[in-house]
Amino acid sequence: MSISGALSNAMTGLRAAGRTSEIISANIANAMTPGYGVRNLSLSSSQLGGVSINGVVRNVDPSLLADMRLADATFTNATDRTRFLTNFENLLGTPDEPYSLSARLSDFENSLITAASRPDAPERLNSVADTARDMTTLISAASDGVQEARSNADRNIQIQVDKLNTSLANVKELNSQITRTVTTGGDPSALLDSRQAIVDEISAIVPIRQVPRDNGQIALYSTGGAILIDGGVAEIEFTAVNQVTPFMTLQNGTLSGITINGFAVRTDSEKGALSGGSLGAQFEIRDELGTQAQSQLDAFARDLVERFQDPAVDTTLIPGDAGLFTDAGAAFDPLNEVGLSARLTLNAAVDERQGGEVWRIRDGINAATPGDVGDSRLLQALSDALTVKRTPLSGDFGAGAFSAANLVSTLTSQIGAERFQAEQKLSFASSQFDELTQQILADGVDTDQELQRLLIVEQSYAANVRMIEAADEMMQTILRI
Repeated sequence: MSISGALSNAMTGLRAAGRTSEIISANIANAMTPGYGVRNLSLSSSQLGGVSINGVVRNVDPSLLADMRLADATFTNATDRTRFLTNFENLLGTPDEPYSLSARLSDFENSLITAASRPDAPERLNSVADTARDMTTLISAASDGVQEARSNADRNIQIQVDKLNTSLANVKELNSQITRTVTTGGDPSALLDSRQAIVDEISAIVPIRQVPRDNGQIALYSTGGAILIDGGVAEIEFTAVNQVTPFMTLQNGTLSGITINGFAVRTDSEKGALSGGSLGAQFEIRDELGTQAQSQLDAFARDLVERFQDPAVDTTLIPGDAGLFTDAGAAFDPLNEVGLSARLTLNAAVDERQGGEVWRIRDGINAATPGDVGDSRLLQALSDALTVKRTPLSGDFGAGAFSAANLVSTLTSQIGAERFQAEQKLSFASSQFDELTQQILADGVDTDQELQRLLIVEQSYAANVRMIEAADEMMQTILRI
């Protein structure tokens, strides 16, 4: 080998060692950076001698990354669903809690029994009114809580749609930048990192599949079949409302759905085009879980109202009169059941806070004057009305007839079972997501290995320097001859 050839080989070795040390330093510095792909320098033997730098290789496992993204979408979806069901269960309480719906109903029933034993005692009649009012307050608060959750879901949908549109536009721009970098022979690794981080954010909102395209570009499709980006970017539109009420649903057109490029798409949890992630969970809360919860509350409120609106229970009533419990002060109309739980109130005729008289609980809602203070027949009839078994005319409580206590038990059991199932799914989704995340991290930057590589590079650098020094010594020797 000639001296000039040795010098040339040593110089290419120095350039390769310097470039490799830069890449190793970047790897170590970004060991904890989300979306960072480990870099390696691709080297080969040059036909002219020495080392040739082929380019930077970014190491990412696309299959593992795709699985992790789908697991992330499932996890965020399960988290939001579980949070709603847990909050709904907390609104009604569990039977062992002193302020639960079960406890309120039990207090009301006990107050009726106690008042029947001493119908002449005003304090016992007041206790009936107080426990009845407490129960209606809890039911109304639960209904308000459900509608607040639906309203929050509607607002979250708008936020996530805006974020999704912005992220898709950013992916398109990065696609273009990556293509320009690749075609000009540059290193697109930093751009690929940025794009991966954005795609990871998108996948939490909507579960996606990534498809490679020419010159480093990618296309994104939702697992529900919607084209999000493939050359062009999908335009996703949604219109939020200020406040969701029990009467507002997607089906009757009072709530907005999703359009993609101007075409309406399904948003249900079964076959929604964008279902499966956090966006799908918000639609499920607003349009499925929330409406189902409201329907069950309204069905229970209806059963409660009808038990005491029966003229056979209170003989002072005629058909069409409001009983002990009312629909915002009026008699219940079966055609106006939606939102009844939010409007449920104690009849003003027996409520001293509304100008009524508690003796009407003993003598009848429409009684003009107090009757025999020792007459407990109506109080006993009211107590019996709670225990008589009736078949609910609405709601989803299964077949059979229920007492009021049985109906509450069934309602709370259903909620508890749904919450438990949601927690099981959340636990599985969390474990799966954590495991895949750990695998992604394991394939990431290994700082120990990078430091070992740096030592090897240092040795290579020193060897090439020694080669240059030797060539210099030979040149000096030749010149001295």
